[in-house]
This record gives sequence, structure tokens and C-alpha cells, in this order.
Amino acid sequence: MDTRLLRCFAAVAAEGNLTRAAEQLFVSQPAVTKQIKQLEALVRAPLFTRSHAGVTLTEAGCSLASRVPALLADWDRLIAETRTAAARGSRVLRVGYIASAANEATQDIIAAFSRRKPSWRVDMFQSSWSDPTAGLDTNIVDVALLRLPFPGQEAWRVELLFSEPRCVVLPSMHPFADREKIEFRDLWDEPFVSAPEETGRWRDYWLASDERHGNQPRIGAVTEHPEDWLNAIANGYGIALAPESAARFYQRPGLVFVPVVGVSKTQVGVVWNPRDDEDPAVQAFTQSCSEVVRR
Repeated sequence: MDTRLLRCFAAVAAEGNLTRAAEQLFVSQPAVTKQIKQLEALVRAPLFTRSHAGVTLTEAGCSLASRVPALLADWDRLIAETRTAAARGSRVLRVGYIASAANEATQDIIAAFSRRKPSWRVDMFQSSWSDPTAGLDTNIVDVALLRLPFPGQEAWRVELLFSEPRCVVLPSMHPFADREKIEFRDLWDEPFVSAPEETGRWRDYWLASDERHGNQPRIGAVTEHPEDWLNAIANGYGIALAPESAARFYQRPGLVFVPVVGVSKTQVGVVWNPRDDEDPAVQAFTQSCSEVVRR
């Protein structure tokens, strides 16, 4: 069984619509249709009834849908545990991150860790915005460099490293693109490019939902990866808040980064599982983070 078929099935079952499922999976609708047909051939039963309104589960589809989430969760957990065992055996510390991690300090942190643990190496894993824990929640990584806040933050150990102002990213043809700074209230009616809704508090923070005084954000596009996010802004689908450092890491033709006034600063922290409070490698990494930031 190819688990991609089950993930495709789960998306279609949840959405009740092939187009929306394709958008969620970042594939084309014909690809979704093909995978559903492959799965139906494999189980030898129709799983959906098609209509102009969308798709609905058949009796066989309902039976499969009741089991698939738990099956996929077990599979993901098995893969994570296997990777953990492999990493521990080869003295590799897996560090998750989103976008620019700890900015320019990242390389210094890894160098400081290498001095503490010379027989270890660091493997960096970049996550999409659909997983604001950057793999911690699924045990894909051992420790992560994350933007705060993120969903479920209370369940993890978090050590704040630094904070920085936020800016607004605009398409270069935007009427505000030539301003030296922008008041956030001037952006309330603008469409924003956002992370997926399921990212919860993380998405709300980057929409500055709590600093809009009741004005609901307009969503112009939803993306999961920095490249898609930048392209959506450059193409005029919306604007977005970003760390001030984004101007250094993501500057390109078609985009303008302008300081924004009236929103809180963004914070970066090193995050790990409480069960690893005594793990020598994890603690060596967190100590390296603190050392570099202090320096």
C-alpha cells in the first residue's frame, strides 16, 4: 500500500471536493482523481459517489475513512521512531526550523555545538508552515529553532533567544511601496497572504489578528512554503507581515520590505521536548544557542 493513496483519500473525504483536496495536497485535480481510482482498484470497491456538488463517501468509503486517520498516525509514529533510532546510532542531532531559523546566528550555533560535541553533526530540516513545530510534534527532529508563538507551545520547553521588529512585504507596484514606514492600521483592509488555517495561533500572529481592534483580516492567498509565499506577494495576491530579517534573506525583484509601526516584535526560541531535559546532545545545542546569543 502506498500511503500517498491513503493521504489523498483522507483529504478528499474531509473536503468532500476534489479541487479543494488537490489544493490541500498541492497537486493537480487529475492527480487526485487518478490516485482515488488507484485506491478503488486496490480495494475493489467504489469509495465515492460523484455529483455536481462534489463527492460523498459510499458505505465502503465510510468504513475506510473511519480507520485511515489512526492508520496514518501509527505509520507516521513508526517512521519517526525509526528515524530517531537511526539518528541516535549515528550521532546526528536533527534540528528543525522554519524559514530563516535563527537568522545569521544559525551557523555560529552549529559551530558552538560542534565544539561541545565534536563527534556529532547537525542535520537541518526545513518545515512548511503547515507544521509550525518544524517536526517536533511528529518526532522527525530532536530540537527546533522556531518563531513564537506556535500552536501547543505550552507543551514544550522554550528558551527565548532574541526578538526583532516586523516589517510588511509588498509587491513593488503597491501604492505604499515607496513609504519609509507604514502604520499597521493602514493595512487592515489589504488582502494578506497567510499560512493554512490549521496552524491556528501561528497564523493569527502573522496576521496580527490581536492588533486589529476587531477588524477581521482579508485573505488573498494561502501558502505553506516561503517560495510560494513570496511568489503570491510578488504576483499581487496580497501582502504579509514578516521578520525584519526577511529583507536580508528574501530580497528579490518584485518585492519591497517596509518597516511597519503598530505591531509587536517577533521572537525566536529554541524548543525541545521536556523528555529531553537530560539528553546531552539536546542540552548541548540549547546551551550553544544561549552562548551565541549572549555573545
